[in-house]
Amino acid sequence: MSEKELLQEGKATRESVKAEKKAKQNNESKPSRWVRVRMLPIWLRILLFILLLAGSLALGAVTGFAVIGNGQAADVFKAETWQHIFDIVTKK
Repeated sequence: MSEKELLQEGKATRESVKAEKKAKQNNESKPSRWVRVRMLPIWLRILLFILLLAGSLALGAVTGFAVIGNGQAADVFKAETWQHIFDIVTKK
């Protein structure tokens, strides 16, 4: 039966017919959409990236200075070491 016929017979109201029609359309036409849920927010990813980058730079400096250069590993974090390297590079 059509919407017009149902309304004329008084078996249903306009709202109930529209609600029924909408429910039928939702079930048939809309496939469920996959929504991605992020485990880590973007700001936390950026922070982790910066921390990992700083850690890898420190580890690389320690490896280069202590293992390859035969120096003390703790000397990498002293300002005098970096001033000496800067002086060598700029030839002061």
